[in-house]
Amino acid sequence: MPTIAEIKKIQEEWREHCRQIQSITDTKSLQRETATQKEQRIHRLQRDYAAFCEYYFPHFLTLRDKVTGEAIRTIHNAPFHNAAAKLVKNSANLKAVFKWPRGHAKSTHFDIFMPLWLMFQPKRLINFMVIVGKSEDSADRLLGDIQAELQYNKRIIADFGKQMSIGNWTDGEFTTKDGVYFLACGRGQSPRGLRKRESRPDYIVIDDLDDDELCRNERRVRELTDWVKEALFGALDVGRGRFLMVGNLISKTSVLANICATKGVHVSTVYAVDNEGNPVWKEKWTKEEAREYMEFVGYRAWNKEMMHNPIVEGTVFRQEWIKWAKRPAWKQFSEFVLYIDPSWKSKKTNDTKAAKLWAKCGTNLWHLRAFVRKASVAELVRWCYDRYEEYCLASITAGVFRTSDIASVSLPVRFVMEASFMQDILLDEFTTEGNLRGYQLPITGDTRKKPDKFQRIEAISPLWERGFVFYDQAQKEDPDMQAGLEQLLAFEKGMSGNDDAPDADEGAIWILQRNTRQQTYAPRFGKRPTSKNIW
Repeated sequence: MPTIAEIKKIQEEWREHCRQIQSITDTKSLQRETATQKEQRIHRLQRDYAAFCEYYFPHFLTLRDKVTGEAIRTIHNAPFHNAAAKLVKNSANLKAVFKWPRGHAKSTHFDIFMPLWLMFQPKRLINFMVIVGKSEDSADRLLGDIQAELQYNKRIIADFGKQMSIGNWTDGEFTTKDGVYFLACGRGQSPRGLRKRESRPDYIVIDDLDDDELCRNERRVRELTDWVKEALFGALDVGRGRFLMVGNLISKTSVLANICATKGVHVSTVYAVDNEGNPVWKEKWTKEEAREYMEFVGYRAWNKEMMHNPIVEGTVFRQEWIKWAKRPAWKQFSEFVLYIDPSWKSKKTNDTKAAKLWAKCGTNLWHLRAFVRKASVAELVRWCYDRYEEYCLASITAGVFRTSDIASVSLPVRFVMEASFMQDILLDEFTTEGNLRGYQLPITGDTRKKPDKFQRIEAISPLWERGFVFYDQAQKEDPDMQAGLEQLLAFEKGMSGNDDAPDADEGAIWILQRNTRQQTYAPRFGKRPTSKNIW
C-alpha cells in the first residue's frame, strides 16, 4: 500500500495533469463554427478514430520540448492503432489480446481513447467499463486518466456537454452524468456479480497484468489465468461485451501467453520494428532512435519488451563464463580466423548478419572483433575490408603502411564463409568493394557437412566453462560485441531469436581447433598389453 505522502504526490500530479488538459484543450484558439458546421465536424470525428484522437487529445499526441514545453510536432496514430479501434468498435462481442511493444500507447488507446470514442458515438456503445491492473492502486491510477478527460477536457465538454462525475477515481469508481459507470479492479480481486443496477460490464480491459515476479511462478500464472477466464470473464453478461487484454509478451510462461493460446481469442501482434529495422510507429520515432534504444537496453531486453521474444539466459552459456582480459601482443597469436555469416537476405525473420574475428594464443581462444547487426551486405563487406586493413597494420612491425602494400603482405588472417552462402550476389559485393580498394579479400568456403546447429554450438560451450575463451577488454563497450554476447547468452534449443553470432563463433572456433590440433601421443593398435609384456 502507498504511504500518505505517496498518495498526496499522486493526487497532486493528477491535479497538475488536469490543469494541463484544461489549458491545451482550450477552444478559444479554434476556428469559429456555425451550429451546422459543429454538427458536421462531430459526425466526422465519430466516424474517424484518428481524427477523433488528434482533435480531443492534443496533449497526448503532441511532442514537446522537454525544457521549454513548446510543441514540436504532432504524433499521429499508427495504422495498427486505427485498425484496433475499428475492430473494437465493430465487434460488440470480442475476446482479444493486443500484444504491442512497450511505449506503443497500449494504455492510452484502450484505457482512454477507445472507451471515450465508443461512449460518444451517436448510439452509445459503452455503458460499464472495468479497468484491471496489476494492483488496485495501479488500476485506480489508470481510471484517473479517463476521469481527468471527462471532467477537464474543454473540447469534450464543448461538444458533448459537462461530464462531471459522481464518485472519485481514488475510490476506484465513478459515474458520468449520463450514467456510464467506470470501475477499477486489481488482479486477483473477486469481481463476481459486478453490476450497476441492471447492468453488467460491457467493456473490460486488462492492462499489463504480468510482471517478472509473477512469471517466475508457474503455479501463480495458472491460478491468475483461471481467474481471468472464470471470475473476470464471467463478470460479463454470459460473455457478451468487449473483453480485451493488452500487454507485451515478457515471458512464455505468462497470463498473456495463456490467453493468446486460448481458442476463440483474436490476437493482434505488433513488433517495434519490421524486418529492415524500420519502426512500425514511424510517426513517433526514427530508425536511428530505435537502433540506439536497442543498443542501450541490450539484446535480451529489446527482444522481451519490444519484439515479444522473451529469452531466458543461461540455458547453454552463462554470464559468469565470460572473461574479459587485456589482449596479448599481436605476434603472440598463432592464427586468426574471421568467420562470416551473412544470413539469407530472403529470410522472413531477417536474421542479423554476423562476422566474428577469433584468434588462438597457446591453448586459449580470443574473441577480438565482432560485426552483429541487421545491415546490408555492402555494410558487412566494408567492415570485413576494414578489419583486413586494421590487421595488416597490426602485423607490420616497421615502416609506414601504404594501401598499395596490402596485396603483397602475407597475413595469418583467414576469411571464411559457409559454402552455401558463397553466392554470386555476395561475391559480387566483395568484388565490387575490392575493385574500389585495389585488392580482393581471400575468402574461402566452409565446406564441411554441418551437424545440427544446436548440437554444434552446445558442443563448444565447455571451452567457456573451463576458462579457455577470452574477450578483448578494449572491445567491452562495443555495441556489436555486446549484441553478439547477448545472442550467445540467450542461445537455447528451439529459440526464436537471432543466433547468427554464436553460429559464427562456432565456425571460427572449429577452424582454429582443427588447424592447431596437435597429436601428443602415438596411437598403438593390437593386443591390449598385460603385466607380463609391459616392460
